[in-house]
Amino acid sequence: MLILLPPSEGKTRPAEGPVLDPGLLRFPELTDARKLTLSALMEASSSPQAHQVLGVGATLAAEVARNAVLDSEPCAPAHQVYSGVLYDALGYDSLTAGQRQTADDAVLVMSALWGAIGFSDPIPAYRLSMGTNLPGIGRLAAFWKAAQTEPLDDHAAGRLVVDCRSSTYAAAWRPDPGMTAAVNVFQIRGGERKVVSHFAKHTRGELARHLLTRGGAAPATVGELRGAAAEKWETELVPASGRKPHQLNLILPEDH
Repeated sequence: MLILLPPSEGKTRPAEGPVLDPGLLRFPELTDARKLTLSALMEASSSPQAHQVLGVGATLAAEVARNAVLDSEPCAPAHQVYSGVLYDALGYDSLTAGQRQTADDAVLVMSALWGAIGFSDPIPAYRLSMGTNLPGIGRLAAFWKAAQTEPLDDHAAGRLVVDCRSSTYAAAWRPDPGMTAAVNVFQIRGGERKVVSHFAKHTRGELARHLLTRGGAAPATVGELRGAAAEKWETELVPASGRKPHQLNLILPEDH
């Protein structure tokens, strides 16, 4: 089983740690692509148009300034750097040692800067979204899709993929739809099913935690995944169609 997560928009800067070594990240085949993206981001963040290129306001000036010196910033495991609703709900720090080892193997984060990385990979805090058109690189989703499809396809072959990414990050790699379930979250409101973005992030984090901590073997098929999710939520499974993967819908009650 693989669990795909989006990065958090906000990140926690490590107080101390080693400087970045792109060669230590998962999927060393992507090292050259990562170096290109890192160099382009540092250059863009040093330019007078930095905020416009990155699509951020003046309140994030300190983060943009750190982007310009990322190669000397302290690093920490990705599960510490990424923060926010989804990661709080997953709660890596409260996992047992065995569960953490499972998470380190099963969880991949789709980063706009690094491509797919492992949960324990050492990275600095940075500011970059997958929707950015980065000078010298272009649209990041297209860049990473071209760079990482082959190694990620090989890594995922025969494994169930639980896709908790947002659509922007999902565009950077599309795994085999027959072995993939995209996770959607709805809530019943006034008797109707509604999309709820805040609860969606939290619930996807809770699902990831449930899959990492529940007893027994990890689900290996979309049917087994639905059974595991049904231990905690009302579920619906929409079969894959063409290039569109299975859709695992988690439905929260009205009083959630």
